[in-house]
Amino acid sequence: MAAAETETNTPETEVVEELSAEQKLQNELAETKAKLLSLAAEFDNYQKRLAREKEQLSALVKADVVKKLLPVVDNIAFAENSDPASADYAKGLEMIIKQFKESLEKMGLSMIEAKGQPFDPNFHEAVMHVEDETLGENEVAEVLQAGYKLGETVLRPAMVKVAN
Repeated sequence: MAAAETETNTPETEVVEELSAEQKLQNELAETKAKLLSLAAEFDNYQKRLAREKEQLSALVKADVVKKLLPVVDNIAFAENSDPASADYAKGLEMIIKQFKESLEKMGLSMIEAKGQPFDPNFHEAVMHVEDETLGENEVAEVLQAGYKLGETVLRPAMVKVAN
């Protein structure tokens, strides 16, 4: 009987150990699935929160821009109700244009310098070439449409005529 007592790996114990190991793997798999689902839900919530914050920021920026332009809008409405034949009408329009440009400059908008500058494809869009001995090669001869940048970001390149 002593020989039977020392033998611990009977077929029944092997089956029980195998079932126990399989149950452990099943439990680990269930835990991993739960963690994965939780992480996916967290990521989905993060994306939704980020989209909401982006929309809120966009609305705030738009409101800020419009608020800065309202005085110009007020003056345009005032000019609209004025007599175009009056002597001050043209001067009033000039003042409105100046006020509008100043408002845009305060927001960081600047005109791209082009005429007389060397052609730079980052800031200029060449739409015509002209032969002109008075100008250097690849020098901007004429600006056909002004270009603008906001800070360092080019919003619209200057449309130019370039000398060959």
